[in-house]
Amino acid sequence: MKKEECFYLGKIVSKFSFKGEVLIKLDTDDPESYIKMESVFVDYNKNLVPFFIEKSSLHKSDLLRVKFEDIDSEEEADDLMKAKIYLPLDLLPELEGDKFYFHEVIGFKVIDQSYGEVGVVTNINDSTAQALFEIDHNGVEILIPMNDEFIDKVDRELKTIFVNTPEGLIDLYL
Repeated sequence: MKKEECFYLGKIVSKFSFKGEVLIKLDTDDPESYIKMESVFVDYNKNLVPFFIEKSSLHKSDLLRVKFEDIDSEEEADDLMKAKIYLPLDLLPELEGDKFYFHEVIGFKVIDQSYGEVGVVTNINDSTAQALFEIDHNGVEILIPMNDEFIDKVDRELKTIFVNTPEGLIDLYL
């Protein structure tokens, strides 16, 4: 399995017991959806390695307490600390309406209500306090905050995002 065929689910943040259990910080708004998983892919030595889950439960609402098969001691669990966890893309629940996954809108056209066609989404920058659409406008990068107030509509069929940005925002880049 390649990373491009998967989505990031979370990260192993700590050990939980002397029996090899770990806590995974999930990157999701719906942690309950991931309690009954049978396996996950762990980014281990730069490879995605399947790990089978013996048991799991929610711990403090957004942490998943997991006991992996064949990880039976603190020492074995130590080896997995800070490892990222992935699942295949086909396990992502389908979103409806104007909700979308970041990877899903790469390549979508962006049309602003006032400005017109802005360009094509090349990336989502989520390293800032607020995620940003990175848009290519004839070689010039335009950043538009992914703010619900700015997004009017996401049309999956047309692969288009319709936005209504504050006056002058797009002009700042041109």
